[in-house]
Amino acid sequence: MGVHIAVLMTCHNRKAKTLNALATLSRQRGLPPGVTVKVHLVDAGSEDGTVAAVTREFPDADVTSVGTDVFWGEGMRIASQRSGRFDYQMWLNDDVSLNETALTMLLATSARLGGTAVVVGAMCSRGLRTTTYSGLRRQRGIAWRSGHLRTSLLDPSGTPQAVDACHGNVVLIPRSVHRRIGDIDAAFPHNMGDWDFSLRARKAGIGVYLAPEYAGVCELNPALVGSTEPGIGVREALRRKLSKRELPFGPWRVFCLRHLLPWTPYSLFFPYIKVTARAMLNR
Repeated sequence: MGVHIAVLMTCHNRKAKTLNALATLSRQRGLPPGVTVKVHLVDAGSEDGTVAAVTREFPDADVTSVGTDVFWGEGMRIASQRSGRFDYQMWLNDDVSLNETALTMLLATSARLGGTAVVVGAMCSRGLRTTTYSGLRRQRGIAWRSGHLRTSLLDPSGTPQAVDACHGNVVLIPRSVHRRIGDIDAAFPHNMGDWDFSLRARKAGIGVYLAPEYAGVCELNPALVGSTEPGIGVREALRRKLSKRELPFGPWRVFCLRHLLPWTPYSLFFPYIKVTARAMLNR
């Protein structure tokens, strides 16, 4: 019997990167016979010709256009809802360059783990070959760190490694896991959805593992100045911090209540106190 993989992607005004990600996906080699791949791409109002270019160069891709107010988490849920029947879903960021055997390696890792675990593909930088995005292991002790769990980033080691959370750049999810955990939670329209998904999987007794080799190249996103820009004042700094792009209070509250007990009362307000203090000092 064949294996069908639904690849979920979102994009916004990154035509060259999106086309490159799709091209590296199309060049996968070493796949077992009967494996089929279908891309479900949600474009959030790109104005750089992304939709036309993808439709022209990858006519088999399922491309959906939505408004610019749709961010990563919401876009990935829309892509999932369009994916129909699948054996695996694979999250793929639009700025990833997959290695030619990435998908083969991820499928082999999943089979090695019994086909019942989430498999995370680590990313490295092109020049320095350092790990940029990967699986994360929760550190013991104080659970919070500037608005996220206190974690350490893992490098691939040649064998699958159990992790507590993950970045969502490349993640392979078996159908059995999706049936139990569902999509990225609607509480997280942008950030934290990948962390929450992997942490919920762990709490449900589902393994989350880092694949033994790098799955591709993805450079770190430029540092977001946003709420830390000097001289913007307390009100503007808080407005930016609370925006969907950074750390809106509603999603952060859900994350704290789910994953940061018993430190929730402190963790809940810490990021906003921190940005307020920084803005006051930088005026």
